[in-house]
Amino acid sequence: MINSSDFANRLQKVIDFYDETASGFAEKIGVQRSSISHILSGRNKPSLDFVMKVLHSYPEVELYWLLNGKGHFPSEKIEASSIPDSELDLTIEKNNKPNFESSEIEKIVIFYKDGTFKSYNP
Repeated sequence: MINSSDFANRLQKVIDFYDETASGFAEKIGVQRSSISHILSGRNKPSLDFVMKVLHSYPEVELYWLLNGKGHFPSEKIEASSIPDSELDLTIEKNNKPNFESSEIEKIVIFYKDGTFKSYNP
C-alpha cells in the first residue's frame, strides 16, 4: 500500500529537483494541474497511469523510489556499455525470447508506455 503523504513528499522532491512549478510539471507529464494539487495535498492517491506518466517524462525517477522510497533519486543507472560482455549471460533463442536457465528468476514483467504490461514466468 502506498503511503499518500510519503508519495506526495517524493513527488514534491521531483518537482523541486527539476525546478518546475506544479503547473509546468502537470503539463509536461500530460495531466491536469488539479491532479498534481490533489496528490500533493493527500486528497487523492496516484493512479498507475499517473505514475507511468511521471516515469515516462522523467526517466531519472525510479519506480520503487517513487512508490515506496526504496532506491535512489535521481537514479544511478549503469550504462550498458560499461558492463563487460563477459558479465552478460543472456542467451536469445531463435524465436527472440530470452532463455533463462537460472532458477533464480521467478517472473519477468514488461511495462508498456500505454500502461499495459505482460508477465512471463520462465
